[in-house]
Amino acid sequence: MVFIPTFYGLSFVCIILYVYTKTKVTYSEDAKFRGFQATYLLVFLLASGLWTIYQGCMCAGWVFIIYLVLPGFGRRANCIIYGILYGLSCVTKHFPYFHILMIGRILGGTATSILFSAFESWLVYEHNSRGFDSELLSTVFSHATLGNSLVAIGSGIVAQVFADNFGFVAPFDLSLTVLVIMCVFLVTTWTENYGDATGNVMSSMKSALISIKQDRKILCLGLIQSLFEGSMYTFVLEWTPALTPPDPPEVPAGLEVAADDEVSSTIPHGWIFANFMVAIMIGSSLFKILCKYSSPESFMRLVLFIGAISLVVPIVLPNNKEYIFAGFIVFEVCVGIFWPAMGTMRGQYVPEARLPMAIIFKCCVGFLLAACVAQQVLFFSVPSPVHAEQLEEQSPSSPKRSSPVTIKPSSVANEKN
Repeated sequence: MVFIPTFYGLSFVCIILYVYTKTKVTYSEDAKFRGFQATYLLVFLLASGLWTIYQGCMCAGWVFIIYLVLPGFGRRANCIIYGILYGLSCVTKHFPYFHILMIGRILGGTATSILFSAFESWLVYEHNSRGFDSELLSTVFSHATLGNSLVAIGSGIVAQVFADNFGFVAPFDLSLTVLVIMCVFLVTTWTENYGDATGNVMSSMKSALISIKQDRKILCLGLIQSLFEGSMYTFVLEWTPALTPPDPPEVPAGLEVAADDEVSSTIPHGWIFANFMVAIMIGSSLFKILCKYSSPESFMRLVLFIGAISLVVPIVLPNNKEYIFAGFIVFEVCVGIFWPAMGTMRGQYVPEARLPMAIIFKCCVGFLLAACVAQQVLFFSVPSPVHAEQLEEQSPSSPKRSSPVTIKPSSVANEKN
């Protein structure tokens, strides 16, 4: 099994890169900035350790958030609302009713929308208003990406322990406790800041559309983010079937399959997920190194190209799981570079009223994801010619043919006797 050795190898590379960045990359010695960074990362990592990608209801969440985040409604208050909505979503897991669980999904999607909008808006505004160097903003985003991966791995382990010992709903109850702690830190350490306190929802959306139309950089930045996130969420849906080996051939009754020919149709999802998270951590360290020699606008061209090439591997080599896994690792490294790079460029090019623009481009991501899901439904509802032939062979009216297998000599001898 290649997944476990790869995890240890990637962990070693991640540690080496982290130590290298600590010695080669310049960090700010400003005590105020370091305190500000720690304050943000503490709250953000407590929040990011809880969220799950409720993509099925993400669009509903973003439509609802338009009316939730009214002009003049503070960013810190929105972050508190994140904790409330996500807490309510966790509570719904105690009820075995579809409609209640669906409401929980919508609440979770809305909370996730706030996580990826209000938190960043608060950070950028406070960073600029306190007079910190604009280049230090990339450091905060890089540390957030690195910490997010560590928290994801730790959260998965803790959630599994609680699920094994107290039931499958126990991790959501634990999340409620963490949410309360997050809100306490948020209220006591964050100051409130606001966007456009004089406008309204429609005027904000109109202003956002005008800015996108007039500023080509904002348009390109939004399209890049939408397209890459669309490919990333498609990857989330597809990596399991892409890495899962085909079902073993059907063995006729009375025959035994040699041990060397036995093929497992399951994969260790936990180890694979851990590999992906470590790859993202490697990407966040590479981002800091790349920023020392170039700008995100320059090196992200190569990063996006490499990410696209890595996703071609399952198309060119669909039966080689090792090469597919290697391509996925490369893609996750690109994801680790993508998040802090996009956060840095949004802080530089996107104006203060960034939430309406985020809503517009997130809708594009929603359409891309809906197209992916529709493709999946079509794929499984319309059998391929090969699948149709297999169904015809297995029908009672036709003789059933079995795939070739290796038969043990002992099995043949037993049949002769």
